[in-house]
Amino acid sequence: MLELLTLALFLLLSAGIAWAGLRAGTRRARGVQRVAPPPVQAADMQASPGLLWRELVSRIGSAVPASPRDLPRLKRRLMRAGFRSQNAATYFQGARLLAILLFTTGALVGGWQSHSDNLLLVTGGGAAFGYLTPMQYVMLRIRRRQHAIAHGLPNALDLMVVCVESGLGIDQTMLQVAKELHKAHPEICSEFAVMNLELRAGKRRAEALHNLADRTGVEDVRKLVAVLVQTDRFGTSIAQCLRGHADYLRIMARQRAEEQAAKLAVKLVFPIFFCVLPTLFLVTIGPLIVHLVRDLLPMIENM
Repeated sequence: MLELLTLALFLLLSAGIAWAGLRAGTRRARGVQRVAPPPVQAADMQASPGLLWRELVSRIGSAVPASPRDLPRLKRRLMRAGFRSQNAATYFQGARLLAILLFTTGALVGGWQSHSDNLLLVTGGGAAFGYLTPMQYVMLRIRRRQHAIAHGLPNALDLMVVCVESGLGIDQTMLQVAKELHKAHPEICSEFAVMNLELRAGKRRAEALHNLADRTGVEDVRKLVAVLVQTDRFGTSIAQCLRGHADYLRIMARQRAEEQAAKLAVKLVFPIFFCVLPTLFLVTIGPLIVHLVRDLLPMIENM
């Protein structure tokens, strides 16, 4: 009996010591895991499809020779569209080549399956469409961005007047406008921020203003740049010039709106003639024609 009690006590002590050792090891492991950096999973090590696609487009664009004459104009257009990366032209060339290959292959397969007689013409049309599509997308981005810049410029000028009258210089004014109107008008604010960075890099104010006008390509911005350059040269009141220019922009916007409203009557002639009038005739005269055909034709046949 004593031996059984001794064995049971030994087993209990052994189990308790083992449980305490396991608990201490678990606590130590938790401490090490809490202090150690998070482990990098295998999924994070894999490149995303977007990065792979960008790398592929960049490699293809680097292999395509670019014309030295057209490269500055292409970079200017990409900058006006909002693509400020140094490799933007390379990405564009790669995307254009991929679009040509994609649309050419699609046109070739479609013409082959439809047994078209003009297979060469269809393939050439697909290649031309693939060549023109990237540039048309860039031009669409340019038009949208220029419209957004022209739309936000009067509000930016009003805030610039407030900042200048409060005692800020023109550089600090543009930086403050870029901070305050970033959510409402991000396009014009990003251009002001880039101009401020150029000034910090050591460029003259006139050169930075001319670069601003060249990057945007908006006529109202060019006029604003001319006003600021002349104001800086002759030392006139900046706040007065900005207020006058803002009023001028609003008057021009109102005149453009009135002009578009005056053209509306002429533009509505063709939709009314080709869309509204046929349906109106169908609704008003259609039942009468049906009654005439249903009632008069049997009478004429009986006569």
